[in-house]
Amino acid sequence: MMTRPTTLTFTLSGGLLASAAALALYAGAVSAQQPRADDALDMLVHEPPTMDDLEASDLHPELKKVIRYGYDLFTDTQQLRGEYVYNDMNCSSCHLGEGRVPFSAPVWAAAITLPDFRGKNQHVNNLEERIAGCFAYSMNGTPPAYGSDEMLALSAYHQWLATGAPMYPDKPIYGRGFPAPEHEEAPSYARGETAYLENCALCHQSDGSGHYENGEYVFPPPWGDGSNNWGAGIVRVETMAGFIYQNMPLGQPRSLTGQQAWDIAYYINSQERPQDPRYTGDIAETAERFGPTFHNRSLYGHTREHDGHVLGDHDNYGENGNIQPWNVGAPRFQHLSEE
Repeated sequence: MMTRPTTLTFTLSGGLLASAAALALYAGAVSAQQPRADDALDMLVHEPPTMDDLEASDLHPELKKVIRYGYDLFTDTQQLRGEYVYNDMNCSSCHLGEGRVPFSAPVWAAAITLPDFRGKNQHVNNLEERIAGCFAYSMNGTPPAYGSDEMLALSAYHQWLATGAPMYPDKPIYGRGFPAPEHEEAPSYARGETAYLENCALCHQSDGSGHYENGEYVFPPPWGDGSNNWGAGIVRVETMAGFIYQNMPLGQPRSLTGQQAWDIAYYINSQERPQDPRYTGDIAETAERFGPTFHNRSLYGHTREHDGHVLGDHDNYGENGNIQPWNVGAPRFQHLSEE
């Protein structure tokens, strides 16, 4: 029988109170992502199970097949290209290490905190709806139907990674999301361009087109038609800064300063990408409509100072050619608000 994955609470107040074995996952490449003693927080630390753990488990063989399929879709989402995916991204492009790495938005956290209210679409979302949002925005596509084989498999993989973790934890989750670093100055396009060319272009190319081998991408494009669209969460400058600081350059987390991370994020998110699928046909109207819930933290609709270009002011939807995701703009629970 498989040893059940460990979920621990440790207290960061004068010292780390957790076993070395429980924290082994966070050693090596993610050693720089260890919690600091001066955080003075009680936090939930969860060690997600591996695919080897899945094979050793007592789960039903048919369930194992579905979880394996979810893992396969998560790490190679490009197999859905042209049906549900219309850019060069995989789920694991943003959720690194098979969705398991702390501070790279480990996806098991969604499985234990959903259903919950989401400000982006102003209603309660479950796990499948949250995954659907990634297809609509990060994949610049349209999601598989709720309850479909693909959606069930991806949900099962998320929940498998959460094995042993408590639902609706009453403590902060260690490593959740992309926490943004502190910075002293306002982000700079010029500094960001320099820092990007020095630290990022080797893998992602100077024009942001990504790196390909034998027609398949190795490192995803951070902007352009092959990247996420203007509705993806990572177009928010703080979110991009957090991702960069916590995870980049690959294998060297937190090697950049907080200021460098914000500058690079500002530079990347000052480049064009496919249109937000919520676009009304007017950039000012769209930016205003979705400003309070999203775009007040992005550069969408802003004018670049160096060339006067208004970001997002176009009708380019990239490869999908304006295939509207069926889940975008679909309100829920309206009958409850009428009571």
